[in-house]
Amino acid sequence: MEKIKNCVKNIEGFGPSPIPQEGKWTQVKEITQISGFSHGCGTCAPQQGTCKLTLNVKNGIIQEALVETIGCSGMTHSAAMAGEILTGKTLLEALNTDLVCDAINDAMKNIFEQLVYGRSQSAFSLGGLEVGASMEDLGKHKTSQVGTIFSTLEGGVKYLNLTEGYITRMALDENDEVIGYEYVNLGLLLKNLKDESLNKQQAIEKSTKHYGRFEEAKKYVDPRGE
Repeated sequence: MEKIKNCVKNIEGFGPSPIPQEGKWTQVKEITQISGFSHGCGTCAPQQGTCKLTLNVKNGIIQEALVETIGCSGMTHSAAMAGEILTGKTLLEALNTDLVCDAINDAMKNIFEQLVYGRSQSAFSLGGLEVGASMEDLGKHKTSQVGTIFSTLEGGVKYLNLTEGYITRMALDENDEVIGYEYVNLGLLLKNLKDESLNKQQAIEKSTKHYGRFEEAKKYVDPRGE
């Protein structure tokens, strides 16, 4: 009996398991002891859309939030509300706050679980990541990187939008296989349209680029028109 008591006493003295946090091992007992930079993904109830949530947490307080959604219009507008709600809250407050959309709430649950178990992107980064780090996940012109591909058995694949931007032409070889594409970088286009030294056509041309073996194509296809 004495051995059992001593065993229980020793176990109670261990405390919580240490988790990796910003370059050190921490035995977290309070929510304000959690720090980290991580991502969570969630879907809405009918699973017609998804959210990628990125948080930068310092001493339990959300310092930075990046909310990216794809789905219905309600979901995309909910992202704006969630962005205003999240910063300044503790992780526990955010977890128990209605973030408007099911997908965003689901993403919040996933990222909470990661952070409290030390599964963060900054787990072994001494001092963590600075506020603003989440913007580096975006495209060069600070837009979400989205891939939109549509395909049918009869008509084949249509590249509509990829990391670089809005696809305007697909390059096909002699077997009708895609070997490249032409795209307009929308962020760059908006920047060039503000340049008073460029007319509209020049702004479009300056924002249009190619990827892959575009020049070797046997034919070019407008993915929205053919």
